[in-house]
Amino acid sequence: MARPVGVVGGGRMGGGIAQALLGTGAQVHVVEAGDDAAQAAHDRIVAGLEEADRRGKLTGSVAEVAARLTMVDSAAELPGDTVLVVEAVPEVPALKIAVLRAAEAAIGPDAVLATNTSSLSVTELAAALDRPARFLGMHFFNPVPASKLVEVVVAPETAADVVETARAWVRELGKTDVVVKDSPGFASSRLGVLLGLEAIRMLEEGVADAEAIDTAMELGYRHPMGPLRSTDLVGLDVRLAIADYLAGTLGDRFAAPQLLRDKVAAGDLGRKTGRGFHDYS
Repeated sequence: MARPVGVVGGGRMGGGIAQALLGTGAQVHVVEAGDDAAQAAHDRIVAGLEEADRRGKLTGSVAEVAARLTMVDSAAELPGDTVLVVEAVPEVPALKIAVLRAAEAAIGPDAVLATNTSSLSVTELAAALDRPARFLGMHFFNPVPASKLVEVVVAPETAADVVETARAWVRELGKTDVVVKDSPGFASSRLGVLLGLEAIRMLEEGVADAEAIDTAMELGYRHPMGPLRSTDLVGLDVRLAIADYLAGTLGDRFAAPQLLRDKVAAGDLGRKTGRGFHDYS
């Protein structure tokens, strides 16, 4: 019988996580409130499965794999025997705490509960839960199906067996885990955001244009994607929110350039809107 797992949030990240989990043979329950939002999430996940099938990376037919996908309205509807839940809602602490508490109440005491946050304190989220030992961070990267990395973020109260279970899931997903201690920005966001912010400052100061800055890092340092293209992929609004959080916790070296704020205010959020530091229209 397929193992039941849950994903709370069916957006770009949550949908990608759900798709990846379906690839392990799991029965995946995705929490997305509202008929329209749930249908959009379902369609997004199925489209991802169809793309994986075209690439020869799907085991079984799209119909067979999609049959293991169930949409539910709330975390309270997750099955009691769910073994893993990954929360993937927007980076708003109060929202994350609310859905994590609802998920924790629905699942059994031995299940693993994870947050997909890219920068928020896993320790502070854990403090709001009844079973913090069963909780940790699993930071996936966009696009989830193609990304090879998952950052496993360990809070002080996270049990050792929970860490090992999370790492085993990462390996089953065909990805590589890195284990980091909970701290602002973890390892990846802290370094990635800092590089991205400096690239934006260089653009703001007229050091070079966006294409030149990205090409310099891609060819000179063998980065698969330059820092401005990476910011476009993540979303300028997401990167600004992370920068503001890190500036508040780690200091002014993470202060967001005015150019980033201006672009977010103008709605130039990157690939999802067709324009960011590069044009995708």
